[in-house]
Amino acid sequence: MSALTVPVRGASYRWVILGIATFAQASASFFVQGIGAISAFLERDLHLSTAQIGLLISAAQLVPLVGLLVAGELLDRYSERWVVGIGTLLVALSLLAGSLATGYVSLLLLLIVVGTGYSTAQPGGSKSVAQWFDASQRGFAMGIRQAGLPLGGALAAALLPYLAGEMGWQSSFVAGGLVALLGAVVFIGFYRAPEAAGPPRPATRGTSIRSELASRLRMIRDPAMGRIMFSGVSLISVQYGIQVLTVLFLHDEANLSITTSALLLFVAQCGGVAGRIVLAAWSDRCTAGRYLPVLVCMSAVIAGLAVLVMVPLHSVVLCGILVTWLGFFGFGWYGPWVAYVAESASPDKTGFALGLAMSVNQIAVIAVPPILGLLKDATDSYTPGWSLLAAMTLVALLATSWGSRESAGRPSA
Repeated sequence: MSALTVPVRGASYRWVILGIATFAQASASFFVQGIGAISAFLERDLHLSTAQIGLLISAAQLVPLVGLLVAGELLDRYSERWVVGIGTLLVALSLLAGSLATGYVSLLLLLIVVGTGYSTAQPGGSKSVAQWFDASQRGFAMGIRQAGLPLGGALAAALLPYLAGEMGWQSSFVAGGLVALLGAVVFIGFYRAPEAAGPPRPATRGTSIRSELASRLRMIRDPAMGRIMFSGVSLISVQYGIQVLTVLFLHDEANLSITTSALLLFVAQCGGVAGRIVLAAWSDRCTAGRYLPVLVCMSAVIAGLAVLVMVPLHSVVLCGILVTWLGFFGFGWYGPWVAYVAESASPDKTGFALGLAMSVNQIAVIAVPPILGLLKDATDSYTPGWSLLAAMTLVALLATSWGSRESAGRPSA
């Protein structure tokens, strides 16, 4: 694990950087993370199946499968100010165009374009924070910054259903576009790189393609990267399962209104905001390392999903407690996880490491929503979907906790 150096000069500006990186993340993810909150309106007005709703959510995540790797390389070579800023601007323009969509296919295509810009937000903001904060505060700062994603989703869950109900689902696209536009303007206007970081690494002719590929293959084979990928795929699946199914599940199974169900999704997202900050701050002080909080999150998620499947949900209070638990751990894992990723690579490969880990997560982000929708449509039950998520997390917990113990037992090189 390598440590990134933060300069003393201008160090106080790191809190401004943290603020704008968090705001940019929340702005870029406002609609992408909040589309599940208007799923019932899209289902009703466009006459969609649950699988089609899941595919809509996956559409915005399709390009990042490759785009995150490209964004990681760009971030290692160019300023985060322009990579993140231009990407968020593309999100804004695409969502504003989405308000003019006339049907399901056009919505799919525009959300794919949204995903192109969205690819820069996650690794870009994470690298910004990693550069400005040293190891003693990096987890806490990364947790606050990563809280921008569920924060954006929480605000969307509170606002978008109201707009969709009063003015139609198209108004939610307009709102998402305007929020992303504001985030782009703020990030471009205020972000600056730390002085000691120097200019981004330019492409050099002296570095052979073979040596570049070799260094990346070594990173992929590292045991830490294996834990990153395995845990990330399972937990991101749970996160998107919560986003896709919560409103529909509570409306159908707990007989709650669409408004109340969307409000509980908002509660889950708020739990995620708290989880990302608290769990990441814990990872700064956890003597067993940053990965232990990730293991705790997997255990807690399995327990929460088991309750969801086995306990009848006839009380709004019980539903609220359960979604808060799932939100805290099912979204909160990302804070310590991304700090662990940032410290698993050398400073000049941080962007690539973040892009690689997040692009692997994208496989699950793309596949899981439509799979969960198909399971619901085929069985007319939400139980198979929740059970699949619990099983995936259990396998990842067993596999990576065993690997962590083995790694801890080895003498350091």
